[in-house]
Amino acid sequence: MAQLFRIAGVPEHFNLPWRQAIADDAFDRVPLDVRFIEESGGTGAMTAALRARDIEAALVLTEGAVLDILRGGRNRLVSAYVDTPLTWGIHVAASGEIRSADEIGGKRVAISRFGSGSHLIAVVDALRRGFNTHDMRFVVVGSLDGARRSLRAGESDVFLWERHMTQPLVDAGEFRRVGEREVPWPAFVVSVREDLLTLHAGAIRHTLDIVAGYAERLKAGADSARLVSDNFGLELRDAARWLSTVEWSRSHERPDHALRTVIAALAAQGAIESTDVDLGDLWFHLL
Repeated sequence: MAQLFRIAGVPEHFNLPWRQAIADDAFDRVPLDVRFIEESGGTGAMTAALRARDIEAALVLTEGAVLDILRGGRNRLVSAYVDTPLTWGIHVAASGEIRSADEIGGKRVAISRFGSGSHLIAVVDALRRGFNTHDMRFVVVGSLDGARRSLRAGESDVFLWERHMTQPLVDAGEFRRVGEREVPWPAFVVSVREDLLTLHAGAIRHTLDIVAGYAERLKAGADSARLVSDNFGLELRDAARWLSTVEWSRSHERPDHALRTVIAALAAQGAIESTDVDLGDLWFHLL
């Protein structure tokens, strides 16, 4: 009986190659029972599922995956998934008075969870803008839908989330985007439970290589922008713009500089006490 390999990812356009591979039964020759699970709760929910052994792997924000391991998660990173940095939109309720990112200092920030990407990047953005991070107030909302409810109800003021996923809400007049923040590391990595890696590293690499092939075809396909638009509610022009900028990874090499940058940001956030981290504790080299 094949080893169960449940890999979770957010229901966003970045993970369309997994949807396509599953639909095509592309993993039939892999000695794993590969199942792709969509998790709208984001990186925090997926790292919690890894700890609970509800899944075997996850496609998670790089910063959240690193933090989870440094806080004792029994997982290892094996590959970058999306090489391009994530651009976070800085959003407020369109009906509110905030018009510029310069006005968000000291405002209530909606975050999916403490330690999540939405939490960390809010801190990174505040540091870059020279705001006092000790005065930041956070409202835990759980997900994008939770943030929509929170901003609508006036329970929070600001929300940072991937800009392409929030574009339909901006276009619909629900959110106003007052700024952006690009982070200096790969957007997503693959995090896998340690107990699977010693026995199934080759099969896991084969699985990831199959998905990388689908990503390449999606990137180059003549009708790919329409496919992204139809599946995720983006305007066709926004889907085409996103496809022109995103780069999925084909490498399983450890990105040392990027990991060091993440670690420095986590220390600045106060999520970890020291930047003295052995990168070998974070990464498993697939053969």
